[in-house]
Amino acid sequence: MRLDSTATAALMHQPSDSSLLWDGVRVMVRLLKQAQAWIGEGARVWRDHRRAAKKRWQAIEYTRGKPKRVPLYRALIRIVRATLAYLRAVAARLASSTTPVVALWRAKVHQYEPLIESVIAQSERRVLRGEAVPAREKLVSLFETHADIIVKRKGEVRYGHKLNLTTGRSGLVLDLVIEAGNPADSEQLMPMLERHIAAYGAAPRQAVADGGFASRDNLSRAKACGVSDMAFHKKSGRRIEDISG
Repeated sequence: MRLDSTATAALMHQPSDSSLLWDGVRVMVRLLKQAQAWIGEGARVWRDHRRAAKKRWQAIEYTRGKPKRVPLYRALIRIVRATLAYLRAVAARLASSTTPVVALWRAKVHQYEPLIESVIAQSERRVLRGEAVPAREKLVSLFETHADIIVKRKGEVRYGHKLNLTTGRSGLVLDLVIEAGNPADSEQLMPMLERHIAAYGAAPRQAVADGGFASRDNLSRAKACGVSDMAFHKKSGRRIEDISG
């Protein structure tokens, strides 16, 4: 049995706080335009700020240095908050409607509203207050909300999901787990081995795993579970005779 981990990318653009704020304005204006047909042009209570939002987003993308970016972020956040207020006002006007299409529209509003609030909050924390926002608390997409931040061994960052999988001698995939977040490989060897034993009734006689799974504890526990030969792509401080014995 071979155990390995990889990352699969989500279908999303490279995230930044400014691009997510711009995404929020685009989504909200689209929802406002849909609702305008139901409330009538004479009752229009909102303005389209997409041009101003896009201008500030692009300015942020091409501006170097935090001091110059802060006022641009403040202006962009104000636009997002104003557009969110428009959307809430329109939703209040349509709150009593029982039309299915309006109910579906309200469901979309309820879906995006907390996400946009999260983007505003993380932008204010990171840019305006200078906080280091932990990866687990960051939203990286309004549309692929399930995407995780995956940091590879050489510092490469991907946005999607971490996968752990086992294959047999022929290369046939025996098991696959989509992990939540970005757990360390060393913590996943035994859960994957225990899943294999539960599914197939016995431990594999031989098993090999990438170096990220290597640890003395994992070696001892794998052998205790019945694996005769356990190999890693690095020694993890053990002598060859210790690993093969």
